[in-house]
Amino acid sequence: MAQDAVAVLAQVRWPGGEWSKAYGVRDLDTRQPAQRQDRVPVSSVTKTMTAVSVLKLVDDGLISLDAPINGLLEGFGVGLKPPVPITLRQLLSDTSGMPSYGDLMFRGVDDFVSGSNQELTALEALRLAGTLPWESRTVGLFQYSDSNNLALGLILERFRGKTYPQILRDDIINPLGLSHTSVDKEVSDAPDLLKGYVSIEGKRVTGDTALERLGSPMPGVVSTMSDINDFMAALFGGRLISAGALAEMKKAVIGSFALGVYKWSPDCSGAPRFFAKGGFLDFRTIALSSSDGRYEATMTVSPAPEPSPRQSPGTLYERDLMSSQILSALMEVQDRLCG
Repeated sequence: MAQDAVAVLAQVRWPGGEWSKAYGVRDLDTRQPAQRQDRVPVSSVTKTMTAVSVLKLVDDGLISLDAPINGLLEGFGVGLKPPVPITLRQLLSDTSGMPSYGDLMFRGVDDFVSGSNQELTALEALRLAGTLPWESRTVGLFQYSDSNNLALGLILERFRGKTYPQILRDDIINPLGLSHTSVDKEVSDAPDLLKGYVSIEGKRVTGDTALERLGSPMPGVVSTMSDINDFMAALFGGRLISAGALAEMKKAVIGSFALGVYKWSPDCSGAPRFFAKGGFLDFRTIALSSSDGRYEATMTVSPAPEPSPRQSPGTLYERDLMSSQILSALMEVQDRLCG
């Protein structure tokens, strides 16, 4: 809050205890105080949910993590041409090298403004990605690309015969009773939605859910700190996917991203921690879990409105630094509580 954030929401859980707090305001115009159960667009935290549904496909024997899926990608008919064999594991770990449609959406200030308010379908967004070169030298290297998530959403729809939102409801939201989590409802006018902001040519603009839609498949999830902690506890507590699938998720090298989560430094038990990370310019969210799902800590920050990267190249660096500060704070809290 000392850095002029609009609001901060946080919830921490440990065996036998829970703490939550809200700081700041929901809306800079009304100045209504933020509440602990306010909802926020969690952006790429949705990737972790997508990964769970994809790993359930693997559990059901419908697809393999490491078999080539080039035919599936080319079958979308959007111009994607993988230069070498691409696997599901690579899509889930952002190592496919697939170009990101966001590179075209936000190339200039005008594109940023118009792009933020476009509701592209997954196919339309991947068609944009298909106009960019997909180079073989990038395959196998970590390279953040929103296109991976859209492709995963389409793969889920093809195998399940349902819409992506319905799949998340069936696999995660309904079984866990995440009653404050939405994936396909328009919530921009909901009274309990925390607002995020950016600055465009000196004018404050409300991001709402439009900015977040461009960072997640069809569209992004809106949730609460409590629901996200419920999700992470269920995932790492072994209640969502098989033990074998969870072991695959945990295989990553510490410090890397794989199968929808980041693997991080050990807690006091010596086991690594895992976190999901989401955010664009108007929100930053980190959800941190112990390896066994017994310790959870989630925080969202709605930062002070800042110019787009086109106007101020340092904005993304500042936002990434904020995410690192959030992660550091959550780890320190867990370290104090652990054991």
